[in-house]
Parts: sequence; C-alpha cells; structure tokens
Amino acid sequence: MTQPQPSVTPNLVEPKLGFNDYAERLNGRAAMLGFIITLAIEYFSGQGLLSWLGLI
Repeated sequence: MTQPQPSVTPNLVEPKLGFNDYAERLNGRAAMLGFIITLAIEYFSGQGLLSWLGLI
C-alpha cells in the first residue's frame, strides 16, 4: 500500500548560513578560479606554486 503524496509543497526559507545552494556554488566557482590561476602561475613562471611562493 503506497502513502498518499502531499498536494502542497511547503515554502521554506533558504538558510543564510551553512550548507546552502548559493554557498556551495560560490565555493565551487572560487575553487575553479584558484585552480586556473595556479595552472597559469606554473605555466608562465616555469616552477611550481610552492617554489614560486618561496616555500620550498
């Protein structure tokens, strides 16, 4: 026997903090941008990021 599905979807407020869609999308875009910048630094300087920063 199947349960009846609700006829109305609740209108929930998106949380302003924590794991929400906007925060995850922004984090993903920042990570992609950082990865591309790291590749560009390694390509144009001819050395790795840590060497370029003087850490190794």
